[in-house]
Amino acid sequence: MAHEPLTQAEVLLEGFLALDTPEGFRAELIEGEIVVTPPPDGEHEKYISRIVRQVIRASLTDMDFSGNKGLKLKGGAVGPRNHVIPDATFAPLELDLFGSADPWMPCDGVAMVLEVTSTKPRADREAKRRSYARDGIPLYLLVDRETSQITLFSDPEEADYRQHATLPFGKALPLPEPFAFDLDTSDFC
Repeated sequence: MAHEPLTQAEVLLEGFLALDTPEGFRAELIEGEIVVTPPPDGEHEKYISRIVRQVIRASLTDMDFSGNKGLKLKGGAVGPRNHVIPDATFAPLELDLFGSADPWMPCDGVAMVLEVTSTKPRADREAKRRSYARDGIPLYLLVDRETSQITLFSDPEEADYRQHATLPFGKALPLPEPFAFDLDTSDFC
């Protein structure tokens, strides 16, 4: 029995899922492009740590988080589903999303994703933002180290967010419910 030939998108996805990246490197499939990033530096991890601690301590809703959870998201106009690993993914603790999830899980129930720019800031600013919006993730928090700014994107519609608030490092950024607190960025400077 003859098999149908694989489409280009299927070949790309199959190749991506078979990748064996070096220890500490992160491979993602974003809008039809395989993006491999090296292990993060200490400053990158500092921002993640500061934000995660505040979210866990100050959120109105008890939050769970993962720093390595792969998300399967809708692809763009062409290509396979995106496979993205946010720097941090937050969901209400009561949903227990991460405990029994597959390595690549759907984003149903995710309240917010966090990205801190690294060696490929354009992917964080554009492609990942569109991917998160396409799947309806309510909040996308971007720490842009190049511009020394933090941006909260909200109100996803189709392939982008309709609202965003950008502040320089050092200013408090209000996070809406289910978080409902002001994120302190004073030690980001």
